[in-house]
Amino acid sequence: MTTTRAFLNVTNSLTGRRWVGPGLEAERQAEAMAQITRLPPAICQILVARAVAPEDAQGFLNPALRDLLPNPLVLKDMERAAARFLQALTGRQRIAIFADYDVDGGSSAALLILWLRAMGAKATLYIPDRIDEGYGPNVPAMQALGAEHDLIVCVDCGTLSHDPIAAAGCDVVVLDHHLGAETLPPAYAVVNPNRQDESGDLAHLCAAGVVFLMLVEANRQLRNKGTQGPDIMGLLDLVALATVADVAPLIGLNRAFVRQGLKVMARRERVGLTALADISRMDQAPTAYALGFVLGPRVNAGGRIGQADLGARLLACDNPAEAAAMAARLDELNTERREITEAVRAEAMAQAEMRGLDGPLVWAAGEGWHPGVVGIVAARLKEATHRPAVVIGLEGGVGKGSARSVSGVDLGAAVQRVAAEGLLLKGGGHKMAAGLTVAQDQLEPAMARLAELLARQGAGIEGPRDLAVDSLLMPSAVTPALVEQIEAAGPFGAQAPAPRFAFSDVAVSARRMGDTHLRLSVSDGAGARFDAVAFGAFDGPLGPALENPGHNRFHLVGRLELNHWGGRTKVQLRLEDAAIA
Repeated sequence: MTTTRAFLNVTNSLTGRRWVGPGLEAERQAEAMAQITRLPPAICQILVARAVAPEDAQGFLNPALRDLLPNPLVLKDMERAAARFLQALTGRQRIAIFADYDVDGGSSAALLILWLRAMGAKATLYIPDRIDEGYGPNVPAMQALGAEHDLIVCVDCGTLSHDPIAAAGCDVVVLDHHLGAETLPPAYAVVNPNRQDESGDLAHLCAAGVVFLMLVEANRQLRNKGTQGPDIMGLLDLVALATVADVAPLIGLNRAFVRQGLKVMARRERVGLTALADISRMDQAPTAYALGFVLGPRVNAGGRIGQADLGARLLACDNPAEAAAMAARLDELNTERREITEAVRAEAMAQAEMRGLDGPLVWAAGEGWHPGVVGIVAARLKEATHRPAVVIGLEGGVGKGSARSVSGVDLGAAVQRVAAEGLLLKGGGHKMAAGLTVAQDQLEPAMARLAELLARQGAGIEGPRDLAVDSLLMPSAVTPALVEQIEAAGPFGAQAPAPRFAFSDVAVSARRMGDTHLRLSVSDGAGARFDAVAFGAFDGPLGPALENPGHNRFHLVGRLELNHWGGRTKVQLRLEDAAIA
């Protein structure tokens, strides 16, 4: 629930938003939970916002995978898929893995490769080139793989690939999570919690989660035959990486995957991930933020602008020297990717602003925009406008684009419908992200139709004006211990956002950091002080207002995090908005 009165009376912040706080009922529930559970008030506020009952609080804070892991057989075709996979293993058949080029696809492929390696077997890895081949199986690649292999396992793709799978000429098993159509491709098995004939109970899983469940079932079938399968709990670091990087909802089983996966990753036993962490200068225990914004982008960089299979190969690598070389290359590609992204972002934002930011859909299209960064730019536009966003790169009269959605708006279903209506050449995805291909002469009508469908779901109604605030904090309360308590309610991510705190009537001093960022020192005037950082502040009104505050004092809103630097740990506010007090 929310109050009708604006939080701290902020109805028009520096970014044009109204701040909305928890309602009186939520505050009462948090107070009651604190009394019952003896948990800190900050934790109770988060739990109430997540609709966690007091009796379930400890289970939520300490999720046990064994309690949340479902029987894999609840997914259709699972028993059949695992049996065929084992048949290929025991019969020494030739196995190929066809994977998507992103983190989820790379992690899913690595899971299978590592499991097979532990069983003394190998598989051929095939990841399509984003530019030359596009997303998912294509007829030439599947024909070539089918001619040389007995089984193709498609991971993080394949659910809509009817013709390529039909052309394979061998058995194909699909392990995917993208939204399915009314008919399934002619595969030996299609395991996908987002098939239309599934219950939807596991719809939040990414592909790596589906692959992990398949390996659970494969191990069960092996045990029934008197054989011990590999230890798969040590693979949860890859499942966690994929879950966070693919922006899968951090609820239910996904939350347990990430919590346990972070513990596995902290042991630094995965050669490839250790090399990547080292090149990224991660000197602390991994966090969900690190998975999404440090490691994930580097794994992705190969698929976006470099060698498509580099990320998957790194994740499956067991040679430290080779891993270090691949990690260094991915780090270089990521730096290059950032430069390309920034150029496209500036053009796309300018174009979107000219088109207008007040509708249900924000979109931009440009000649020669790199297909590998349009998804990142779409995410930036979405964040800036709080609307679903599509960014399309045009070449030779055809546009290839990526789309990102906001909570509560099923983008994948809308894109799939526009494709079915013939306005798109191809399109599909899931609730929060989608990909599409469109003829340039159909661009305007396709985007208009997509906007119409998204408007029916309520896209753009609230717009960017409402900013949810969880609680008010005093600067003196900002301590590392508090942040550690808050993180106990994590991991935070999609559908489980980190709590947003407000600080009232504070003084700021600021200095520019790079071209667009701002570093701040925040003080209450009575001795309490903490640091803050505002990334991209100069892309909007925050930077100019805070860089030269004059005599103004401010209300601030943001998320608290720990900043580890030089052997010291300090609290830092990741600033999202401000208003003149």
